[in-house]
Amino acid sequence: MQPFTAVTGIVAPLDRANVDTDSICPAQFLKRIERTGYADTLFHSWRLLPDGSPNPAFELNAPRYQGASILVTGRNFGCGSSREHAVWALHDHGYRAIIALGFAEIFHKNCFENGLCPVHLPEERVAEIMARAKSTPGYRLTVDLERCEVSDGQGIRLPFVTHLDPKTHAFRRHCLLKGLDEIGLTLQHEDKIVAYERRRGDSVVNVL
Repeated sequence: MQPFTAVTGIVAPLDRANVDTDSICPAQFLKRIERTGYADTLFHSWRLLPDGSPNPAFELNAPRYQGASILVTGRNFGCGSSREHAVWALHDHGYRAIIALGFAEIFHKNCFENGLCPVHLPEERVAEIMARAKSTPGYRLTVDLERCEVSDGQGIRLPFVTHLDPKTHAFRRHCLLKGLDEIGLTLQHEDKIVAYERRRGDSVVNVL
């Protein structure tokens, strides 16, 4: 997994609550087993009209938000099914951090497993960032995980957590900074695993 330390980029505002994973990556795109190639599936039913052309009514289709790497949105983002494809689609589309009032539990965990940084901020701060992203063309933020700080160079400088539980935040922050998913964490003990398997293999041979 690619480590996450910091990102500076355009902020795209999705001022909606309870955005579910089927809206993020619809079910018809779950046939592939790879983790990449999902960029065009992101918000597919909102982003595109039935003929495949861009939907001008969808807020993130505005030219000012193209190339955004930070998404700011409402509470309970990523609810619904547990599909990891939703995170893959966001990551493939170029998002590296998501600022929200709260995240659905499984989606939240999937973010950490795929190098996408979830940012918890209080409601009034999320509203402030949302308003600036809507009113200021090219509005940019820096999400710095090493400092656990969100800043814009225009007066906003806010501490954040990736998880509301302090111990979980510390652990998940460490994993993101080091680029460690569950497999990576396991492989940190590869020498012990190999030694155990050798001992286990010798025991099996001796029994036979």
